[in-house]
Amino acid sequence: MLNRRVVGRLLQIQRVLVRHGLDEFVKATHLYRPLRWLYYLQPSTWAERERGASRAERLRLALEELGPIFIKFGQALSTRRDLIPADIADELAKLQDRVPPFDGRLAREAIERALGKPVAELFASFDEQPLAAASIAQVHAATLPDGRAVIVKVLRPGMAERIRRDLDVMYALAELVVRYVPDASRLRPVEVVREYDKTINDELDLMREAANATQLRRNFAGSELLYVPEVYFDLCRVDVMVMERIFGTPISDMATLRARNVNIRRLAENGVEIFFTQMLRHNFFHADMHPGNIFVLIEDPENPKYCAVDFGIVGTLDPADLEYLAGNFLAFFDRDYRRIAELHVDSGWVPRDTRVDELEAAVRTVCEPIFEKPLDQISFGVVLLRLFEVARRFRMEVQPQLVLLQKTLLNIEGLGRDLYPQLDLWQTAQPLLRAWYRDRLSPRAVLKEWRRHVPDLVESLKAAPGLVRRIVREGEHRDYLLRGNLPRLEELRAEIDRSARRTDRTIVACTLLGGGALWFTFGWPAPWLGAGLAVAAGAYLVLRR
Repeated sequence: MLNRRVVGRLLQIQRVLVRHGLDEFVKATHLYRPLRWLYYLQPSTWAERERGASRAERLRLALEELGPIFIKFGQALSTRRDLIPADIADELAKLQDRVPPFDGRLAREAIERALGKPVAELFASFDEQPLAAASIAQVHAATLPDGRAVIVKVLRPGMAERIRRDLDVMYALAELVVRYVPDASRLRPVEVVREYDKTINDELDLMREAANATQLRRNFAGSELLYVPEVYFDLCRVDVMVMERIFGTPISDMATLRARNVNIRRLAENGVEIFFTQMLRHNFFHADMHPGNIFVLIEDPENPKYCAVDFGIVGTLDPADLEYLAGNFLAFFDRDYRRIAELHVDSGWVPRDTRVDELEAAVRTVCEPIFEKPLDQISFGVVLLRLFEVARRFRMEVQPQLVLLQKTLLNIEGLGRDLYPQLDLWQTAQPLLRAWYRDRLSPRAVLKEWRRHVPDLVESLKAAPGLVRRIVREGEHRDYLLRGNLPRLEELRAEIDRSARRTDRTIVACTLLGGGALWFTFGWPAPWLGAGLAVAAGAYLVLRR
């Protein structure tokens, strides 16, 4: 059942949508449909309605007012210009780094509270005017006492409570879907919300983000593809993080990139390589790749270099999921649709009784039309709808652990579409996958895997004699206990026999008593009935003994 807090939030969401003139969204809402008309009857609702603003601006303002989870939805949607009108995409792009900031004095107080010192002692300079503001936190420019330029990231006040409230709403809606939507077991909405719950709460711990950034920096140390800023752990806490400031060009600033003669095609291809390197070789990927988090270093325009920020959301995959996913990618590039179908069955993503040939034909129907086409000629909206139809037909279950990767893939594809629409995604990614497979099966990789397990094997061998000795001792101990308790076992057996004999006598007595009662009651047929009862009782006793 929906609790009062969830109902209140749902009604608040509808009120915000009506006030911003987004009536069509309210009309499409099935929950509390009778109550929504109350908002139209309230004078305050009409007095507060946004007037003169475009539909795109009204949508952005509504998402900003509704809070971080809705802002993140708008950020993700802004990268999909193939799925939404251009005016809405342009306006939602402002959610990437131009969310209304909170007071810089509150940020200063939070920093001093977290680090236990005045800002003037911690930094040579600190700008209370935010450099950028996002849904979870905002960033201030500062300088360390030794002159290094840094950014200070500070969580928004009250974030945990606001996010918890909206997660409660998401859980409640997911449970309603499970209860009332026939196809819900395949969609696994509660598990998907639970996965998002973990992801969004990880963003509230800036120490975790600092560790993520350090891991990613180590993974790409010396790389010409991606630069990750340095983290200053001595100045990091759960709600404050200090990191090297980078001076790059936002990847969405195409005018500047073109004016500087940046090799856009190479930049787009490098983005694909970075993603597959993170996923396949490192199994640790930046999972919030919207344009507000990506900058370009263009000291050498012919060889531009990515720079990533905001590492609150990263993803990893279970080795088995990674294996199946990479196999699907490679089979897709090879147009081996049967292999795709077999992998889906083997991994349990579709029921075991699925006919491989039918799934193969369905996948072929969806995938063939998009091959050998650049991004600007592919309607991913149509492809996604058709894939959903295939999933529904074959009872394909949603894999919650892959949702983060799927979101990242959509972000990467959206970035590629904005950067270089003529990019051939398949030809760019295929060599990377093949190289990964070759390396994975090479003698060097096999030896490395063996070497990694050698310490465990040695420890197991060292422990083997003690384990064998313990097993022998336990066996001897059990044998000793058995022999030591033999007299008691004999006594127990005798008692069981005595109990069985008492039961036998009771059965015989009850049989005779029953026969006598029958004789007394029914007269001459009773001897035969009594004899039948006696024979049955005797047969039971013989068989039981």
